[in-house]
Amino acid sequence: MFGRIKEDIEAVFRNDPAARSIPEVLLCYPGLHAILFHRMAHWLYNKRLFLAARILSNISRFMTGIEIHPGARIGRRFFIDHGMGVVIGETAEVGDDVVIFHGVTLGGTGKDKGKRHPTVGNNVMIGAGTKILGPITIGSNVKIGAGSVVLASLPDNCTAVGCPAKVVRRNYSRENNVLSWVI
Repeated sequence: MFGRIKEDIEAVFRNDPAARSIPEVLLCYPGLHAILFHRMAHWLYNKRLFLAARILSNISRFMTGIEIHPGARIGRRFFIDHGMGVVIGETAEVGDDVVIFHGVTLGGTGKDKGKRHPTVGNNVMIGAGTKILGPITIGSNVKIGAGSVVLASLPDNCTAVGCPAKVVRRNYSRENNVLSWVI
């Protein structure tokens, strides 16, 4: 468990050049607070302690402005930058090394049963205000531009923007958490 917490702290330093010290990150980063609360709430949820999980999740939302359902599965080294208004639904799945910005929704459309929320691959960056809706899949190594509305699955290694989002560039790579274009 402490190894995961250490990775989450390292993800802040890797993705936010404004992060200066471990005490600052531990005390002043609501995205980190939200993921730490989520990891505890998810553990309770998996133990079928649904009410306790939801209470902890609501405390986290009140403190951070970030709503992550305790049933959502979140990978390693997840980073939420500026977080306010982020919503992640119950059946959402998020891979490793994912970065999301404020106002992002991984939500449902209201018409699906069972798996209702998106699945996001590894090494994905989701811009501010983006809405990803329904039981769709976002591939690995994908960048989604700010304000996009994603209603259909996206392949690996691409950049998508717009409303509705369309692929505008292929062969995108986020290797080593550094944005670069593959030639």
